[in-house]
Amino acid sequence: MPLVLPPSVLGFYLLLAFSPQHGIGKWLYDVFDVQFVFSFQGLVLASFIYSMPFMVGPIKSALQQLPASLAQASYTLGKTKRETFIKVLLPNIKPSLLTATVLTFAHTMGEFGVVLMIGGNIPNITRVASIAVYDSVERMDYTGANNYAAILLCITFVMVISVFVFNKYQAKSPLE
Repeated sequence: MPLVLPPSVLGFYLLLAFSPQHGIGKWLYDVFDVQFVFSFQGLVLASFIYSMPFMVGPIKSALQQLPASLAQASYTLGKTKRETFIKVLLPNIKPSLLTATVLTFAHTMGEFGVVLMIGGNIPNITRVASIAVYDSVERMDYTGANNYAAILLCITFVMVISVFVFNKYQAKSPLE
């Protein structure tokens, strides 16, 4: 659902779910004195929920493309499922893990709807760069908006190039 739902809809329902007056949010507040609404922790949790499909999809696909014989060989050598996953399967999908991580982070960094709904726009607490761009445009401060946007653009560009270089390096065989 997070992949196809409009971010503001997901954000609204997370806002309701984590509200100290309703459901999970009330229980978390009553039992643990934790409030996710309009907090940095809530912003991180909502971003995690929203961006999860961008992490799970590429990793699941990479794991499905591995030959079953890798896991089977590991089991015959006495490794547990957990050991096989951590020591055999994950190392074989490093490029996909990196790509999924960067894609998820970049997606989260630019997120607007979920972040605004659950975190609000509290200066020095929950205001993120994407919201700062919007705020600057609202104030007709195009220089400020450009500065924030340029920083996001540069970060994204560096991340994408880094993934490309890493994946290209990983793809080379030892004989090349």
